[in-house]
Amino acid sequence: MGWLLLAIVVVLFALRVNLILVLMFVAGYTHMVWGAGQLDYFIADIWSAMDRELVLAVPLFILVGSVMSRGSIAKRLVDVMIALTRPIPGGLAVATILSCAVFSAISGSSIVTMLAVGAVLYPALTANGYSSRFSIGALMAGGTLGIIIPPSIPMIIYGIITESSISALFLAGVGPGLLLTVVFSTYAITVNRHIPRERFTISELAKALYKGIPALLMPIILLGGIYSGYFSPTEAAAVALIYAVAIETLFFRELKFRQYFDMTVDAAKLVGALFPLIAIAVSMNLLITEQRIPHHVISFLLEHIESQTGFILLTNVVLLIMGCFMDTASAITIASPLLRPVAEAYGIGVTHLGIIMILNLEIGILTPPLGLNLIVAMTAFKESFGAVCRAALPWVILMIGCLLLVSFQPWIALYLVSG
Repeated sequence: MGWLLLAIVVVLFALRVNLILVLMFVAGYTHMVWGAGQLDYFIADIWSAMDRELVLAVPLFILVGSVMSRGSIAKRLVDVMIALTRPIPGGLAVATILSCAVFSAISGSSIVTMLAVGAVLYPALTANGYSSRFSIGALMAGGTLGIIIPPSIPMIIYGIITESSISALFLAGVGPGLLLTVVFSTYAITVNRHIPRERFTISELAKALYKGIPALLMPIILLGGIYSGYFSPTEAAAVALIYAVAIETLFFRELKFRQYFDMTVDAAKLVGALFPLIAIAVSMNLLITEQRIPHHVISFLLEHIESQTGFILLTNVVLLIMGCFMDTASAITIASPLLRPVAEAYGIGVTHLGIIMILNLEIGILTPPLGLNLIVAMTAFKESFGAVCRAALPWVILMIGCLLLVSFQPWIALYLVSG
C-alpha cells in the first residue's frame, strides 16, 4: 500500500497538482489505510489545528509587513541606518544589512523585508558605486534575516506543528540573527572598502532620528512586550498592526483606506494558501505519532548513525536539499513532525532543532532551482535568473558557515532561552 501511495504522489507531482491537494490526499489516504479508517478523525484534526489563538499571529504579522512596506516606516528606518553608517567603509552596504535586520524585527517575512528595503536602497547603492551584483546579493541575503530574527512567521508555523514554545523560539533566533548580521556587515565592509567614506554629521543623524522615532519604537514595543511577558505572540502581532496603522494613517499620513483594503485581500490570499498546510501537518503529526513511525526511524538511525555529530550533518544535508526545492512553510510542514522525536533521541532539543531547520531553509530561499528570494529578486531588480544566482553565491557560503557554527555550538541560539 505504501508503494501505491508513493506512485500516486509521483504522478500527481508530475501533473503539477497543487501541493495542498497532494498533501490532503496523502493525509486522507493515510488515515483510511493506516489510521482508524475514518475521515472524521482527519476533519477533527484540522479543526483542532486551526482552533488556536496562536494561528491568528500569522495573518496579523503579514499585514504588519504590508503596512510598513507600502507606507513610510521602512524608508524612515533606512534613513536612520544610512546616517549611522556614513563614516564606515562601504557604509551604505552596511546600512542595507542593518536596515534588513531592523525591518526583520517587525515584519517576520523574508520577501517583504527584501522588497521594502530594496525599493529604497537598491537605486542608492548602484548610484554610489556599488556593483549591481553585490547590491542584489546584499538585499537578497539581508531579506533572509526576516525568517530568523524574531518575530518570524516560519517560527510560528514550526511552533504550532511541534507544539513548542513560540517565545523560546523567538529568543533562540536572536543569537543566530545577530551572528548573520555581523558576518554580512563584515563581508560588506571588506568587499567595498575601496568606496570612499562619507562625512558623518550629527545634524543629519538627529534629523533622521527625529523623523524615524515612531518607526524605531515599533520593534522596541513589539519585542519588549513579548520578552517581558506583557504580550503573547498573537497579542504582540495585534499591537504591532494597530500601531503601524495608527502611525501611517494619523502621523505620517502616507496610506489611504483603499490601500488597506488591498493589503487585507493580499494577506487573505497568502493565509488561504498557508493555513491548509498547517492543518494537514498537525493531522499527519498526530497520525505519525500514533503509528509509532518516529520510533522505527529512530531505531534505524541509531543502528547506522552512532554520534550526534553524524545526525546533525545528515539533517543539515537533507534540509538544505529540501530548501532547494520547497518553500519554507511546506518544508517545515513535512520535516518537523518526523525530525523532532529523532532529534530528541540524539539529545537535540526542539528549540535548537527549530533554529537549525529555519537556518537551513533560510539558505534554501537563496538557492536554485526554486529559491523564492531568487525568483522575486529576478522580477524586482530586472535581472536574469543566472545573474541573481551568482549574486547570491558568496552570501550562501557565509550562511552555511554560520549554520554549522550554530549547529555545533547550540549556546549561540540557546543562551537567552536557558538564561
